[in-house]
Amino acid sequence: MSIMITSPAFSHDGSIPAVYTCDGKDISPELNWSNIPGNAKSLVLIVDDPDAPDPAAPKMTWVHWVLYNIPASAAGLAEAINESELPEGTLQGLNDWKRTGYGGPCPPIGRHRYFHKLYALDTILPDLGRQASKTEVEQAMEDHIIEQTVLMGTYQH
Repeated sequence: MSIMITSPAFSHDGSIPAVYTCDGKDISPELNWSNIPGNAKSLVLIVDDPDAPDPAAPKMTWVHWVLYNIPASAAGLAEAINESELPEGTLQGLNDWKRTGYGGPCPPIGRHRYFHKLYALDTILPDLGRQASKTEVEQAMEDHIIEQTVLMGTYQH
């Protein structure tokens, strides 16, 4: 079986409930994963939106959450998780609001897609610092990805 990521809050290709967005409480949804390869040493979670600012004319990918060095033994993340509750060893990078942590969907126009990408790595990444960008984490994990999966949800104001 291949690695899987799911959420009880929304299905793949389904609508993300407003509570997880800037229109609600802006809390992270519960995420669960399974079938992590036995040789995985760590996991990376990147949540981003390739439809910014307008799905009809996207100009950039907006980064909502960057987590790396999640222990391979972790089975997921609780709803509304904060930094002190992250699995031991988990590090955060910057989102496009220039802060760490989850920033929920807040599309300026149209229905956007939000990709919750989970990567299983054959290594534990070095500490890239609190200012690490999605690009820096992706560069660090290059050539170390064993498997990856995605959960995509959509949202529109």
